[in-house]
Amino acid sequence: MTNDIVISATREHKDRLFNFIFGREENKKWTLALYNAVNGSNHEDESQIEFNTLENYLYVSMKNDTSFLFADYVSLYEHQSTFNPNMPLRMMQYISAMYERYVTANDLNKYGSDLLLLPTPRLVVFYNGSKNQPDVKILKLSDSFSKETKSKADIEVRVKMLNINQGHNTNLMDACRPLYEYSWFVDKVRTQKEDIDDLENTVSRAVQTMPDEFILKPFLKKHMSEVAIMLSEELQELNAKELIARASEKKGMQKGIQKGMQKGLQKGMQDGLQKGLQKGITDTNTLYSWLFAQDRANDVKKAASDINYMEKLMAEYNNITKEE
Repeated sequence: MTNDIVISATREHKDRLFNFIFGREENKKWTLALYNAVNGSNHEDESQIEFNTLENYLYVSMKNDTSFLFADYVSLYEHQSTFNPNMPLRMMQYISAMYERYVTANDLNKYGSDLLLLPTPRLVVFYNGSKNQPDVKILKLSDSFSKETKSKADIEVRVKMLNINQGHNTNLMDACRPLYEYSWFVDKVRTQKEDIDDLENTVSRAVQTMPDEFILKPFLKKHMSEVAIMLSEELQELNAKELIARASEKKGMQKGIQKGMQKGLQKGMQDGLQKGLQKGITDTNTLYSWLFAQDRANDVKKAASDINYMEKLMAEYNNITKEE
């Protein structure tokens, strides 16, 4: 077992700023600084960090995850610009894939009679979305279970969500200077974006206004164009998610109303609306996840505002899945 292995899960050809800073070979010291800040430790040797990319179709939509093995713990970090209560499920899927790869790489026999020793997972989400969230929030997989059954569940996954917006988690920011500067930079870009339509100029202006003592400044200045592209993709994805949410809600409500009207009773209306809404949201999210995996973001944007086009794509998806 190596002392420190970092596994980074990104899309095949895309990256985002958080992972660009904390998941690069040249920035190993920043990754270790982040680990120390999160865990209250003071490790100094980052030389054994080894980055790898987990390439798996199933996880193509899980961007910017950085995991690393250190002192018998595997730490999985993900940045989120929108609150996602389903992170325990996603983290569980990622960790499962990582364990499978770990077992294979170390030639371990999971079918044998000897108990395998595995690194203990530590799961963290760094949140910097615009909606208000507490400094620390624990997300649990059991929150997805029904109230009647959750106490009897045989599995639990806990994810710690840390708010890294300016003014939050000051002790954490003080302990990891690169994280504080990243938070400062994102906040500055957001603020200046209201005055400048050109994102590349906004990024350039934000970098220029960074204090000279900021350790991220030379790195961001060197990669100015790449940073602008990454932030632009993040913004487009965020807008697409908002469109998806509105379209899913609209489609679900339409189905619910139709079902409720058919029943003609108040209870039928209530039940139909709720079930129709849920099914509409589930079907639409499944479709959009498939489209994103196919790198068809333009279809997602068009479908979000055109219900007829959405139905056409849904028919295409249903035909393909039936053939499979």
